[in-house]
Amino acid sequence: GIIIDVRSEAEFYSGHIESSLNIPLSDLLSKLDYLNDKDQAIITCCASGVRSAGAQKLLWAKGYTNVINGGGWSNLESKLGN
Repeated sequence: GIIIDVRSEAEFYSGHIESSLNIPLSDLLSKLDYLNDKDQAIITCCASGVRSAGAQKLLWAKGYTNVINGGGWSNLESKLGN
């Protein structure tokens, strides 16, 4: 699966999960071509979990079936053991 960080580019470059993909929430609809497999595992994250919840709902509405809201990126990173 993939981790999508939906924070702004500036927020992303101030710290992020290694190998995560930065697609700001405002750009997500225009970047869905990066996410060809609607059944792949997708974890969304942001600063606190609010924007990632919005991204999760947006992806579900577009037919993505395996989307998890990972919440805040730093908390998610510690859960992943990175």
